[in-house]
Amino acid sequence: MMLSVSPMAPAKSSLEEMLESLRRQDEVDKPKDLPPALPVRPTSKARLPSARRSLPTNFKIDANGVDGAVLSEMKGKEEVKRNENELGVKIVSFGSKKMRKDVNVDSPYNLDAVEEKKGEDLEGQIEVKGGKGTANIGYFINKKLHVWCRLSNGMWASGTVQSTSGEESIVSLSNGNVIKVCTSQLLPANPGILEGVNDLIQLSYLNEPSVLHNLKRRYSHDMIYSKAGPVLIAVNPFKDVQIYGKDFVASYREKATDSPHVFAMADNAYNEMMNDGLNQSIIISGESGAGKTETAKFAMQYLASLGGGYGGKECKILRTHCVLEAFGNAKTSRNDNSSRFGKLIDIHFTASGKISGANIQTFLLEKSRVVQLAAGERSYHIFYQLCAGASPALRERLNLKMANEYNYLVQSDCLVINGVDDGQKFQKLKEAFDIVQICKEEQEQVFAMLAAVLWLGNISFQVIDKENHVEALADEALTSAATLIGCAPHELMQAISTHRIQVGKDRIAKKLTLQQAIGTRDALAKFIYASLFDWLVEQINKSLEAGKKNIGRFISILDIYGFESLKKNSFEQFCINYANERLQQHFNRHLLKLEQEEYDLEGIDWSKVVFEDNQECLDLFEKKPLGILSLLDEESNAPNSTDFTLANKLKQHLNSNSYFKGDRGRAFGVLHFAGEVHYDTNGFLDKNRDPLSSEVVQLLSSCDSQLPQLFAKKMFNQPLQSVTSLDTTMQSVALQFKGQLFNLMHQLESTRPHFIYCIKPNSKQLPGTYEEDLVLQQLRCCGIFEVIRISRSGYPTRMTHQAFSERYGFLLSEPIVSQDSLSISVALLKQFNVLPQMYQIGYTKLFLRTGQISALEDRRKQVLRGVIEVQKYFRGHRARRLFHEHNEGAKSIQSFVCGENIRRKYAAESNRCSAFASQLLDEQLMAVIYLQSVIRGWLARRHFNNMHNLKQSNRGSVKSRRKIGRKIFEAKDMPHEQQIQVLPSVMAELQRRVLKAETNLGQKEQENATLREQLQKSEARWLDYEAKMKSMEEMWQKQMVSLQTSLTAARKSLAADNGAGQLGRADVLSPRCYDSEDNVSMGSRTTGGNTPVLFSGAMPDVVGGRENGSLNALGNLLKEFEQRKQNFDADAKSLIDIRVPQQASNMNPDDELRTLRLRFETWKKDYKLRLKAAKARLHKRGHPESDKARRKWWGKLGSRA
Repeated sequence: MMLSVSPMAPAKSSLEEMLESLRRQDEVDKPKDLPPALPVRPTSKARLPSARRSLPTNFKIDANGVDGAVLSEMKGKEEVKRNENELGVKIVSFGSKKMRKDVNVDSPYNLDAVEEKKGEDLEGQIEVKGGKGTANIGYFINKKLHVWCRLSNGMWASGTVQSTSGEESIVSLSNGNVIKVCTSQLLPANPGILEGVNDLIQLSYLNEPSVLHNLKRRYSHDMIYSKAGPVLIAVNPFKDVQIYGKDFVASYREKATDSPHVFAMADNAYNEMMNDGLNQSIIISGESGAGKTETAKFAMQYLASLGGGYGGKECKILRTHCVLEAFGNAKTSRNDNSSRFGKLIDIHFTASGKISGANIQTFLLEKSRVVQLAAGERSYHIFYQLCAGASPALRERLNLKMANEYNYLVQSDCLVINGVDDGQKFQKLKEAFDIVQICKEEQEQVFAMLAAVLWLGNISFQVIDKENHVEALADEALTSAATLIGCAPHELMQAISTHRIQVGKDRIAKKLTLQQAIGTRDALAKFIYASLFDWLVEQINKSLEAGKKNIGRFISILDIYGFESLKKNSFEQFCINYANERLQQHFNRHLLKLEQEEYDLEGIDWSKVVFEDNQECLDLFEKKPLGILSLLDEESNAPNSTDFTLANKLKQHLNSNSYFKGDRGRAFGVLHFAGEVHYDTNGFLDKNRDPLSSEVVQLLSSCDSQLPQLFAKKMFNQPLQSVTSLDTTMQSVALQFKGQLFNLMHQLESTRPHFIYCIKPNSKQLPGTYEEDLVLQQLRCCGIFEVIRISRSGYPTRMTHQAFSERYGFLLSEPIVSQDSLSISVALLKQFNVLPQMYQIGYTKLFLRTGQISALEDRRKQVLRGVIEVQKYFRGHRARRLFHEHNEGAKSIQSFVCGENIRRKYAAESNRCSAFASQLLDEQLMAVIYLQSVIRGWLARRHFNNMHNLKQSNRGSVKSRRKIGRKIFEAKDMPHEQQIQVLPSVMAELQRRVLKAETNLGQKEQENATLREQLQKSEARWLDYEAKMKSMEEMWQKQMVSLQTSLTAARKSLAADNGAGQLGRADVLSPRCYDSEDNVSMGSRTTGGNTPVLFSGAMPDVVGGRENGSLNALGNLLKEFEQRKQNFDADAKSLIDIRVPQQASNMNPDDELRTLRLRFETWKKDYKLRLKAAKARLHKRGHPESDKARRKWWGKLGSRA
C-alpha cells in the first residue's frame, strides 16, 4: 500500500490510520476513574500518542520521492547510541519498556502512555561526571588548566593541578591554598571567555560547579536573569535593580537586546500567541521567598505595555496586585511578603493584540493565619494597614483600636516589618480600590468586616456551670463585633456559645465548652475573612471583564506559593507542597518527559537523559484508595477520629512506600522533589473539615449588613430565606483543593508553557549574599541540569514535514519531480547545505538543532520582502491605472449627468415659462400702460397747473395795474392835503434806510483804518526785528572771528614752542594784534556770506608736533567751533529769510530770537570752560618760557568774551 504525503491528499495514510486505531483502542481501555480528558498538546509541538509504535513493514514512499538511503536510515532509528565523546555521557544500556503495574489512574493528564519504571526497571543509566571533560581530565592535568575540586565542607573551589600520585592530586587553589583531593572528583572548568554567559547551554563543560559559578558571577554584577535552554532562571537580588524602566521595556519591544529577562519571556509568549494563535502560559515556580510574586508583576507590566489601549484595563490589571497582596500576603519566617494563596491571572487580548480584559483565579487561601500565628510572623497585611492608616472618622465609625490591642495580632509579638510603612500602604490600597471600581460604600463595608474579625478575636468567655460550659462576655468586643456584622449582641453571643441539636422534631440548644466556643468563634472569623477575600476577587473580575472583545486569546500567569519546609509543618504546608509537586510534574512533563517521548516516537537517534520523576510522590498523595488524600478524607468522615488515629492510619497503610516516612507520635514525613518534609497531624482533621455551625450561618443570613448575607447565600447557593440547615456532605478542603489543582493543570495543558524558575540565593534575605549549597539544592530539585543537557543535545526546532514544506517550499531554486512534503523538506535541507548532524528526519517531523532554522527564516524573509516590493509596485501601478480609468470614466459620467441635469432643468424652466408667458406678458403690458398713464397724467397736471398759474398771474397783473390806475386816479382826485400826509411816511422810511447805510459805511471805514494801522505796526516791528537780527549777526561774527583768531594764535604759539623753542616768537604772536575787532571783521568777510574764514593751513604743523594730546584737544575744539558756527549761521539766516506776516506764524519772532540767543550764550559759556581746561593741560606740559605771553592773551581773551 502506497502512502501519499502530499499536503493536498484528502485520504489518510496507513500510518495515520494505524495510529488512529491505536488511539481509539487506548480510549476504550482507559480506566473510568479519570477526571475529564485534557486537550492535546498544542499543535506546534505536534505530539503523537505517548506510546512508541513501529511503522508497518510495507511503509514506502513514492520512488520519485525520498531515496532508499533516507528510508533505510529512518527505519533503523529505533534505538541508536550517540557518540560518547560528542555528548560526554556514558550509556550502559536501555532495558525494554514495561507496563507499570501500579498505574495511578487518578491523574489530571489523559495518558495512555506506557511508562518506564524507575530504579530496578531501568537497566541502563547515564553516568554524568562532567561530560567529556571527565574523560579528558588528564589533558587538564597535563596542561595545568583550571579544574573544579570539592572541599571538605562540600563547597566547590577552582584551582590548578600541581601534581598527581595514583588516585590523588595536589591542587593549588585560587586563594593560594594547596589541598590534596581524589583525582576522580576533579571536574574541568570552562575557559575565562565563557564566564558569565547568558545561556548555560553555551558552557563547554556542563557540571554543577560551572553552573553555580556562572550564576554567581552574573548575580554579583546584578545580572539576575540567566537562561537554561527554554527555562528562565531568576535569582532574587533582595534589592531594587534598575532593569525594569521604560527604556528596558522599549528595548525588548524593539528587539534591541536579547539578554535574558522576564520581559523577553513575556515578549516571546505574546509573539507566539499573536503569530500562532495559541494560548500561552507563564509558569513561575520556586521556593518561598525566591521572588515569584515580583517576577509575575514585571511580566504583567510588560504585557500591559504591549497590549495597552482599551479603556485603561491594563492599569486596572496592574493595580489588582495591591489589593491581592494586602488581603492575601503576610510575613512569614522565610519571606516578608509571602503569598498565602495561589493565583492564576488570564490576560485576554483582542485580535489586534490589545488587552481586552482579565480573569483571576485563586487557590487555597491560608485561613488559619487569621486566628493563629507562629512566632515572628504576622497575619495578613490588611489588618496592620487598616489599624495604621485609617482616618480618625473611619476609626470612630469602626471603633478601631491600634494593632497591639487585638488578640489575633499580638500573639506572635511581630507587628511591623522593617522598611514598610503600613499607613502609606493603606492609602495606596484605597487608590487601588477606586481604580478597580469598588465604590466608597463597598469599601466601608469591607473595612467593617475586617474590624469585625479583629473584634471577634477579643471576645472572651466565662464558665457558667460545673460542666465547664461557657458563654460570651457582653463586653466592648462582643458589642463592637455584633454592630459591625449587623446583628444584635445577644444573637452573636448565642451563636458562638451554643449549639442546637435535633432531637426528634425539636431542636435543643446545648451550651459549648471553652474549646468548642473558641473554635466556633475562630471558625466565624476565618469564614468571614475567606468569604470577603473571594468577594473581592469577584468584584475585581467584574471590573476586568473582557466582554464582547474577548476572542479567546489569552496569556496565563501562574503565581503560586513556593515549596515550604518549616520547623513545624501543618495542613497548610501539606497542601502547598502537594501543589508544588504537581507543578514540578508539569515542568518535568513538558521539558523532560514529552521531549524524549517525542524523539522516541519519531524514531530519531537519541540517548535518554535520566531525570528524577516525581510521579511516585504524586501517587503517594493521589492514589486511590490508599493515598494520603484518600486516607485523610476517610478519617475526616469517621465519627470518632482524631489526629493521632490519622497518623497511625497513614503509617499502617503507607510504611511500605519509599517516599513515606513514619515518625513517632502524630508526625509523618514525605520525600518531596525538593527534600524530605515532616508534618505534624495536629489540627489536620479540623482544618480539612473546616466546620461551621448552622447557628453561625443563620446568624450571618439574618444580619442587616449586605456582605454577611452574601457570604451565607454563597455557602449554600440558596435563597436567603431558606437557609435553615447545613449540608453535612460537603467536600473536605483537601479534596476541593485537589479538584482545583486538576482544573489548573487542565488549563495549563491547553496552553504553550513558558517556565521561569526563581532562585533564593540565601536564607537571610540579604542582598549580595550567595549560598552555593542552597542554590545547588534548588537547581537539583527543579531539574535544571537535566533541562540543560536535553537542550544542548536536543532539537528545539521541530516542524511537521507538511508545515515545513508549506513554509519554505517556495525557496526551492529548482523544481523537483515529487511534490510530497517529505521530498520538499529533504530538498530544502540539501539546498541550504544543512549538515547531517544538525538535523534529523522523523516519521512525521523534521528536527533541527538550535540556530539552524535562522538561515531559512532569513532567506524566507528576504524573498518575501522582495515579493512584497514587487507586489507593492505592481499593485501601485495597477491602482494608479485603475484610478486614471475610473477618473476618466467618472468625468465622462459627471459631464453626461451634468448635461442631462442642465437639459432637464432647462426643459422644466422652458415649460414653466411657456405656461406663464402670456400671463407675464399681460402683466408687463398692464404695468407699462399703468406707468405711461401715470406719467401722462402727471405731465398733463403739471401743464395744467402751469397754465393755471400763468393765467392767475396775468389776472393778478391786470388787477394790480387796474388798482394802481385806480389809486392814481383816486390820488388825482384826492385833495392836496391828503397827498402831503402820505409823503412824510415814505420819506421817513427812506431816511431810515439811508442812515442805516451810512452807519454801516462808517463801521467799514473804521475797520479798514484799524487794519491799516495794524499793518503799519507789523511792518515797523518787522523792520525793527530785521535790524536787531543784523546787529546780532554782526556781533556774532565779531565774536566768532575773535575766537577763531585766538585759536589760530594759540596753535601758532604751540607750534613755535615745539618747533624752535625761541622766546622771541611769542612777541611776534602777541595778542595785541587781535585787539581791533574792526580789522578782523573787515579782513575776514567772504563774498558769499558773513561767515569768518578759518585758516586751517597751520593745523597740520601743530598736529605734527611733540604734544599730540594737547593739539588733538585743540583740534576737537576747533571742529566743534566750526560746527556750531555753521549751525548758528543757519538759524540766523532762517530767521532773516522770513518775510510773511507774523499772524501766519505759530511762534513770535521775538521768542525765537530770545531762544536762539539763549542757545548761543549757553554754548559760549561751555566753550569758554573747555578752552580754560585746554589751557590748564597745556600749562601742565611744562613751557615756562611762554607762560607770560599765554597769560596775557588768554586773560585778554577771557575779559573780552
